[in-house]
Amino acid sequence: MRQLFKHLSLGDQVAARLIIISPSRSQYYFRSMLFLAFLISFAAFGFAPPSYAGVTQINITCVQSPTFGGASFGGVGQYELIQGTFTGEVDPSNPQNAVIVDIQNAPRNSKGLVSYSADFQIFRPIKLSQGNHRVIFDLPNRGGATALSTYNNGTGNDRSWCTSGLPAKFTVGDGFLMNEGFTVVDAAWDITVTPSGSNSSSAFGVSFPVATNRDGAVITGPSTEEFDIDFNATAATEPLHYAAASADQSKATLTVRENYGDTPIVIPASGWAYTDSTLTAITLTNGLVFGGPGTYSPTALYEFTYIAKNPLVAGLGFASLRDFATFLRTAKKDDSGVANPLADDVQAIYTTCVSQPCRTTHDFLLFGFNQPEVTHGRGRGDSSDEHASRGANKLVFDGMINWIGGGDGIYMNYRFSQPTRTSRQHIARWYPEFQFPWANQALYDPNTGQFRGRLDACLKTDTCPKVFELNSENEYYSKGGSMLTTDTEGRDLDLNATPNVRYYQLSSVPHGAGTAAGICRQPQNPLNASTTLRALTVDMDEWVSSGRQPPSNRVPTRASGTLVPSLPQAGMGFPNIPGVFYNGIMHTGDLFDFGPRFREGILDVQPPVLVGTPYRVFVPKTDADGNDIAGIRLPDVSVPLATYTGYAYRAQVPGDPVPMVDGCDASGQRIPFLETKAERTTAGDPRLSIQERYPDHATYVNQVSTAAQQLQAERLMLEMDVQAYIAAAQAASVP
Repeated sequence: MRQLFKHLSLGDQVAARLIIISPSRSQYYFRSMLFLAFLISFAAFGFAPPSYAGVTQINITCVQSPTFGGASFGGVGQYELIQGTFTGEVDPSNPQNAVIVDIQNAPRNSKGLVSYSADFQIFRPIKLSQGNHRVIFDLPNRGGATALSTYNNGTGNDRSWCTSGLPAKFTVGDGFLMNEGFTVVDAAWDITVTPSGSNSSSAFGVSFPVATNRDGAVITGPSTEEFDIDFNATAATEPLHYAAASADQSKATLTVRENYGDTPIVIPASGWAYTDSTLTAITLTNGLVFGGPGTYSPTALYEFTYIAKNPLVAGLGFASLRDFATFLRTAKKDDSGVANPLADDVQAIYTTCVSQPCRTTHDFLLFGFNQPEVTHGRGRGDSSDEHASRGANKLVFDGMINWIGGGDGIYMNYRFSQPTRTSRQHIARWYPEFQFPWANQALYDPNTGQFRGRLDACLKTDTCPKVFELNSENEYYSKGGSMLTTDTEGRDLDLNATPNVRYYQLSSVPHGAGTAAGICRQPQNPLNASTTLRALTVDMDEWVSSGRQPPSNRVPTRASGTLVPSLPQAGMGFPNIPGVFYNGIMHTGDLFDFGPRFREGILDVQPPVLVGTPYRVFVPKTDADGNDIAGIRLPDVSVPLATYTGYAYRAQVPGDPVPMVDGCDASGQRIPFLETKAERTTAGDPRLSIQERYPDHATYVNQVSTAAQQLQAERLMLEMDVQAYIAAAQAASVP
């Protein structure tokens, strides 16, 4: 046994000993045991497993230099844009890749490796020496780049120009990232987005292999699709993520319901059909579409369960992110001699993400991908030994800035996965996203018998990044977000137990900003996180670069009384505002049974069986205005002109006999204060009017200025945004 252990890293020796001396806990670490089994099997033969995985080729398809219309940014100068694809190879025999579901069933090239390709985009200073040598590594959301819009209030998602021959259309916004000297990288990872070379899409996509049985036979299995059709949409033809294995309609089931809690109604086979022989979409027939005779409802959740075929090896998305970031940091050129666009420049890499890809970074850490894959015998233009030493025992990402990721993972590292799904109060509840573990520290869950935490893998290898978990109020109502900071029985966690993580809530902010009511009952909430994210980016860089501690945790807690059940309304704090609906409905703490192979990433029971609702989930308590008490309160919230909520409710449609009670997904509400005391008294509105709050314009401006400056003192707002808030207050007609 000692001969086996000497081939393992220190962290893996510890993990092995824990499993060996604690057999009662070994069941909680199925994938860790699989990882260990690979290690021991190779060590038994007296050698470490050779690995040749990583980025092998960079294909630069388009360059725009300078970009942003030739604009220059302070001492950094002009930027240029580089777009293309990268090709990578993953060694399925390397234990670092063993956690990728179906990696052993993926086709292999002549070297015995699994190949993939993905789109990328780089905005870099033309003179790299004048940049800050830091990379903002943006994970696209459903193929869309987000960094320029989130941080700069600009736009940066245009790949169609590369094939159309038209000039690239990007707007730099206020130029924050460029003025700071950051290089911005976008890299694809999501199987639901096709690569740019296959169409004229502006999205960033991937090409990953299809898994087959070891004998080459097609893999089939159950899969569930959900079609969320609201009253302003038409349910006609709905695509499937995977082709059906059979045209036999008796092997599939279609149901419909209006609210999540309603009993599903089975639609007979005469009510739907496959659109064609490819079996990749279905059509609703016989007037089941809203507006026709026999329509079920004007707002509907259709659930289609069938036998699918040809699953993609979706977990390669983790490897592609790992390998591309490692290549940018360590390589001089690819295997064909094409230069790394950032060779010898990268000193730190910080991920940024909005929503869906932040759940990807959660699982990226859970499965141990923040450790660069140890390589042997790869040149890439430098000596193989040098490359191996530079790539090993370092971080892939130095920091992660997660905006609205909640405490969930993503439905990606599974057979027949659908990473585009997002479990909310109303939609996608039957997909494996809301799963233990939620918290970063290791906890025991009596409901599943597991003892796990999201940082287990990186703690073992000392490869944990610095992490900011920033969430809106919406995550608490729509995604059970309180599970990130409470244990499985609803008690506050000691957040100081994860010193490399900071937890923040942006008070009264929605998941997605908006203004019009749309499918919701009230006009939506326009507040967004850009000012806070800019400040946190500076904080992250200081934390990584100099060790300066970032702002303290700012989240509601059970102990302070600011994290409470959503009902009763009086206990939650939300006022009774005339004409405003509140029923406290939220994402409940459900436990599903997906079948006996779930921990292997295979869902045999579809749709899953609801075992119960054992987890306690909570929401932020509000003040008398209905605005959150705890968290980071923007001046809009601390010096308000309205009630802002991070949650909203779906609108009731006239003539619909079914009461609509569900939440409105990512949206929030803005409920303005009335102007005068007389108006609000007549209306029966308990909230103070604008004139009662701010007797003159100067009072309002002074309060906004003080609130913004206080956030700046707390390192949660930058000077540029403080001045923007003050200018907006000065221009406002208040009262």
